[in-house]
Amino acid sequence: MYDFISNPREIEQKSFKIIHSTMKNTNLPPLKLSIMQRVIHTTTDFIYEDILLFKDNVENILLDSFLNGCTIITDTQMIKAGISKKLTEKLGIKIECLVGTEEAYEISKREGITRSMAAVDLALEMQGDKVFAVGNAPTALFRIIDKYKNDQLNTVKGVIGVPVGFVGAAESKDALWEQHIPSIITKGRKGGSTITVAIINAILREAVKHIGE
Repeated sequence: MYDFISNPREIEQKSFKIIHSTMKNTNLPPLKLSIMQRVIHTTTDFIYEDILLFKDNVENILLDSFLNGCTIITDTQMIKAGISKKLTEKLGIKIECLVGTEEAYEISKREGITRSMAAVDLALEMQGDKVFAVGNAPTALFRIIDKYKNDQLNTVKGVIGVPVGFVGAAESKDALWEQHIPSIITKGRKGGSTITVAIINAILREAVKHIGE
């Protein structure tokens, strides 16, 4: 017989103890530390201590947005599926992924842009506060930046911009970092949908603790 831990909660608790003891810097504000550890837990990669960056108090801005019931706009169905429905329902948060809609297809075809860019345009037409969560499409980040430069991000509270890839991913995140937009990015090629989900769920957990106080 193999000797292994079968209790899921115990497995998670032991994992986070290992992460905490291995990190170079645990002297971070609690929410930022929680996000960092969730990302490391998801990837088993401690490089995120160096490449996961936070701009303009973004983690607390996102926390406030979640507490106020914003809409999370994702660029993949995978991100939408991975976000905790139990937590978003408690907070009254909606999750939208518009990339696969007929409207996005028609706009992309008509204007000669990607469906991810078209989805950004559609999202900005929606009422209420929004948080963009981009884990796949650099073109979505470039579109968000263009809209910011044209003063069209009035309802966008923050951007989680962590697309993965070899073409445009690093450049799009560097470009986002240069703007005065509250944002979380991963420097370089690393990132992806799972990173995005880990960041969001970490903040959602903290938000639910607040409403339980």
